[in-house]
Amino acid sequence: MAIQSINPATGEVLKTFEEMSDAEVDRALAQAQAAYERWRDTSFAERAAKLKSAAAYLRAHRDEIAKLATLEMGKPITQAQAEVEKSAWGCDWYAENAERILADEHIATNAADSYVAYTPLGVILAIMPWNFPFWQVFRPIAPAVMAGNALVLKHSSNVPQCALKIEEVMRAAGFPEGLFRTLLISGAKVNRVIEDPRIRLVTLTGSDDAGSKVAAAAGRVLKKTVLELGGSDPYIVLADADLESAARTAAVARNQNSGQSCIAAKRFLVVDSVADEFERRLVDAVRAMKVGDPLDPSTSIGPLAREDLCVTLERQVKESVARGAKILLGGERLNRPGYYFAPTVLTNVTPEMPVFREETFGPVASIIRVKDTDEALRLANDSIYGLGASIWTRDVANAQKLARRVESGQVFINGMVASDPRLPFGGVKRSGYGRELSAFGMRELVNIQTIWCGPARA
Repeated sequence: MAIQSINPATGEVLKTFEEMSDAEVDRALAQAQAAYERWRDTSFAERAAKLKSAAAYLRAHRDEIAKLATLEMGKPITQAQAEVEKSAWGCDWYAENAERILADEHIATNAADSYVAYTPLGVILAIMPWNFPFWQVFRPIAPAVMAGNALVLKHSSNVPQCALKIEEVMRAAGFPEGLFRTLLISGAKVNRVIEDPRIRLVTLTGSDDAGSKVAAAAGRVLKKTVLELGGSDPYIVLADADLESAARTAAVARNQNSGQSCIAAKRFLVVDSVADEFERRLVDAVRAMKVGDPLDPSTSIGPLAREDLCVTLERQVKESVARGAKILLGGERLNRPGYYFAPTVLTNVTPEMPVFREETFGPVASIIRVKDTDEALRLANDSIYGLGASIWTRDVANAQKLARRVESGQVFINGMVASDPRLPFGGVKRSGYGRELSAFGMRELVNIQTIWCGPARA
C-alpha cells in the first residue's frame, strides 16, 4: 500500500511512501527492544541531556519543521511554528522534572523500609493523529524516554513526512538508534503491532471509534491503554460574563487549527439575556479572521486536512439547518482549490441536531440559547464526550463551584481550553481514560512497583 502526503491547500500529492513490510516492522520492534534494554539503565541526567538536545534542535529548525505540518495538514504557518515551540517546551519540562516525578516514595509500614518505585515498562506504541503532528507525538515521547522506555510511532497516514522528521529529531539529539522509531504502516497493520509481546502499553489520541478498536485489541492481549479521544467541548457564557473577551476568545477557541482540535470550543451555551450581543460580537470576530494560504503568516484559518472532513462537516451543517438551525455566517464549502470550509456560526441549535450531538471537526460554531445556569450545565453534560469545557463569568468563586458539576477532564474559567505540560490532560465518557502530561501522565507510562524490605517489625 502507498502512503501519500497531500497538500490540503491545493490537493497536490507531495510525496509517496511505500508501506513498511511485516519484516521491516519486526526489525524496528527488535531494534526498539534492544535499545530499551540498554536505555533503562541510564541516569536521569543522561536522558535529560539528550531530551534537552531534542528541544534545542526543534527550536533551531523551527521554521523548516513547521512548514512540513503546514504542507501536509494545512495548519496556518504561525500556528505550526508555535506547535514546534510547544513541543520543545514539553521536552524541556520533562527533562527538568522527571527525576522529581519518579523519585521513590517511602511509606511507613511494618517493614524495615518500604517504598514505591517507578520503573520503566519497555516499548510503548503511540498511535497519534494528524491535527497536531508534532506536539501530539512529543507529549508521549518526552515522558516515555525520561522514564527509561522506548517508543514506536504509528502516525496518521496523511502526515508521513512529519512522522519521519520526528525520527530525525531524535536521532540528531543523540538518542540511541532504535529507541524511537516511526512505523510507516496503514491502520490495517496496527493490531499486529499491538499484539506483539514487545509492546507493553498503547497510547492513542484520536476519535472515539478508533479508541474503541484499539482498546479492544489491547484488551485481548491484556495490555494497558491510555486514550485521549474526541470532544464536543461546551463553552458556557453566563449573564455576567465579559462579553467582549468571551466572544473574542470564542472565535479563537473554535477556529484555531482551522477548527480541527479535540479541545476546540464547539457548543456555545449562552444565557438568553446576553445571547444577542454575544452572537453579534462572535460573528464580527470570526468574520475578521483571514481564510487563505496556510503558508501566509497573515492567515488565521486554512484548509481542512482531508477531503472527507469537508464532506462530513457539510453534512452536519446541512442536516442541522434542515432541523431549524439558522446560519449567521458561512455554512458551506468554499469554491476554491483545496479543502476549505467557510468559517461558520450557527444559532438556534438544539440537542437533536448533528452539530450538537456529534463532534464537529472544522470551523463551525454552534450557539445554543439557555434560560439560566442550571440549563447551561445540563446541556453541557448532555454529551457522550467529556474532554474540556469553559465557563465565562465575572463571579470566579461561583464558577469554581460550577466547574465541579461539569463532566469533563478539564474546565477553564474565563479562558480557552489548552494543554500544558504542567497540568494533566484527558477526558471522561467517550473522550477516553488515563491522562497525558504532568506527573499524572508520566506515571501512566511506568510500572508502579512496591518494594518491601524486611525484617517485619512488631
